[in-house]
Amino acid sequence: MSEAEESDQRRLARNLGELLQELRVAQGGVQILFGFLLSIAFTERYASADTYVRATHLVTVFFAAGAVALLTAPAAWHRILFRRGRREDIIEVANRFAVVGLACLAFAMTGTILLLGEIIIGGWPSFVLGGVAALFFGTLWFFLPWRERKEGNGGADRDDLD
Repeated sequence: MSEAEESDQRRLARNLGELLQELRVAQGGVQILFGFLLSIAFTERYASADTYVRATHLVTVFFAAGAVALLTAPAAWHRILFRRGRREDIIEVANRFAVVGLACLAFAMTGTILLLGEIIIGGWPSFVLGGVAALFFGTLWFFLPWRERKEGNGGADRDDLD
């Protein structure tokens, strides 16, 4: 193996390790959120909830389940493709899964805040809370990093510095 291949393989291993570590952080939170959302359906108050609350809850559960699936998938891909020389493919797919998984998590968090707002204060203020949550997650998790990515390196991808 040449020196260039060695450093490329080390970079890929480091990138994969960093990605899997980032996903471990997100997985715990999304799994707790998913469990919380599942438990809501078994409360007395839920039995009397209107169709809007039930539909919002169901959509929120689907987004949380999607986040769990997408944020866990890279570990499964890595395990199944382990030692098959596919590390670069795993990283590329895992990165996409992570970004879409975070979007699902943002929707699930927004839906949860909307639901809590509806239960606690009801009416239009709950929509304001949901909108603020969507704006917060969208800005913090997507808009600012993508803006920084474009401005920070002229739009070029620099995997060697990740």
